[in-house]
Amino acid sequence: MRLLIVEDDPALASALENALQRRDIQSDVAATIEDARHMLGVAQYAGVLLDLGLPDGDGLSLLRELRVENNAIPVLAITARSALDARVTGLNSGADDYLTKPFEVDELVARLHAVLRRQGGLSGSTLTAGNLSFDTVSGDLMVEGVPVILSARERQLAGLLLRRLGQVVRKPLAEDQLYGLSDPVGSNALEVLAYRLRRKLEIARASVRIETIRGVGYIMREPTPPPSP
Repeated sequence: MRLLIVEDDPALASALENALQRRDIQSDVAATIEDARHMLGVAQYAGVLLDLGLPDGDGLSLLRELRVENNAIPVLAITARSALDARVTGLNSGADDYLTKPFEVDELVARLHAVLRRQGGLSGSTLTAGNLSFDTVSGDLMVEGVPVILSARERQLAGLLLRRLGQVVRKPLAEDQLYGLSDPVGSNALEVLAYRLRRKLEIARASVRIETIRGVGYIMREPTPPPSP
């Protein structure tokens, strides 16, 4: 998944981005409401980690804008405001959850996964297709119970394709989720990544297959059942 972190403290934003990266969660950082508006307009995110005290206004104003626009993107509000009325205001403004600084990254990730499951962004902790299973929390992928060693981005692509099993994942969406706005993306980076993942699944004798829809994107398909006699 790829998240948008809206946080004006550069040290905190960098620490949070790095901590999430170590958990195979990619992120982009916006330091202001205006930057966040722009980034939400040009990229697709699984969720938003939203600080409320920002240089150009209250983060709740951005949250209210999203909800007025019927944008249901999951938002986890992060703030130093610990008073009950502040938390209630945040939740009433449309936040899906509320976390008070300071916090542990593991708690943030657990709350984030819970919010995404409620929103349908994650369909449980384990996804299965054919003889393949994928743990959405740990990123472990197994074929018939045998682990398949994948790089971080290979795991992310596998999860993206599995969550949309049988559907075409368009190339711009995949690039947004895997690379985002701050990472340089070569013209054939996604093609190389898909090829590596496909080869590893083939070597592991996974029954699913990854197909390239030329000029459009990629699709993961389950095995076709044999015809009835």
